[in-house]
Amino acid sequence: MAKLYYYYSAMNAGKSTVLLQSAHNYQERGMRVLLLTASIDNRFETGKIASRIGISAEASLFDKTTDISQLVNDDAQDSKLNCILIDEAQFLTKKQVYDLSEIVDKLHIPVLAFGIRTDFQGELFEGSQALLAWSDKLIELKTVCHCGSKATMVIRVNEQGIPVKEGAQVEIGGNDRYLSVCRQHFKEAVRD
Repeated sequence: MAKLYYYYSAMNAGKSTVLLQSAHNYQERGMRVLLLTASIDNRFETGKIASRIGISAEASLFDKTTDISQLVNDDAQDSKLNCILIDEAQFLTKKQVYDLSEIVDKLHIPVLAFGIRTDFQGELFEGSQALLAWSDKLIELKTVCHCGSKATMVIRVNEQGIPVKEGAQVEIGGNDRYLSVCRQHFKEAVRD
């Protein structure tokens, strides 16, 4: 039975690595997958899912205007689609997550979505909120804070490494702009 899975974490927990390994497992068995990534994420190559450990794969792009149902229907015209894997799923809209649940329920195609749960202010992303509410299975991927505790939050830092407390929810960046921390260190960083 197909399910909607949400793999979530703070940054640098290996989400893209797990996604690419899952895609490889399907493909190794002769199954066809659809890889999707957010067009807004241009840290590596546009249209590519890349892991910090050096593996990558081509992917179709989505943004807030993408009709996920149409994209999947178009892709499935040529041959059977066995799985959909989505990187940067926090950037999905609520409607897109609903459409993914319809794909699971009506087309019986499993969907594995990977994303960050909260932003640098501790607020849920729209896609994460919908995935946390509607997924059949939630899987937390873990990483650690500099203190050794489990990191569950993300802080944004400026060029001098000082935590940023205000700004747009989305600002693409990597280790130079974001740090994964435990809740205690998140609260200390954002405290006025």
